[in-house]
Amino acid sequence: MKLEHIGIAVRNLGDSNELFSNLLGEGPYKTETVESENVVTSFFKTGESKVELLEATHPDSAIAKFLEKRGEGIHHIAFEVADIRAEMERLRARGFQLLNEEPKRGADNKWVCFVHPKTANGVLVELCQEIK
Repeated sequence: MKLEHIGIAVRNLGDSNELFSNLLGEGPYKTETVESENVVTSFFKTGESKVELLEATHPDSAIAKFLEKRGEGIHHIAFEVADIRAEMERLRARGFQLLNEEPKRGADNKWVCFVHPKTANGVLVELCQEIK
């Protein structure tokens, strides 16, 4: 398992892309809308890991609710796994609550599943696996 990316909730993707482009020294390599999550995302490379910026496209989305409650900032940390289904089963067996029964399609050509923050010291953890 390795750190895949850190997800950051933002109010304005354009402004945040400019800010992170200046911070990291280059622009995002990809921008993508994820209709199922009501977000538009952009990704920045940072060595072997990435930073994902997430802007809500609907007021009822999880990102909109997060921003309303907590403001801009780190939303989740994502780990790349070789076999997402096996990892989900391993975590369930160890008492972690998963927010997804099955992996779902996420951004950046990944299968994703989230671990509930209440079972991970208040951190929303994302598992992700490249779709092949």
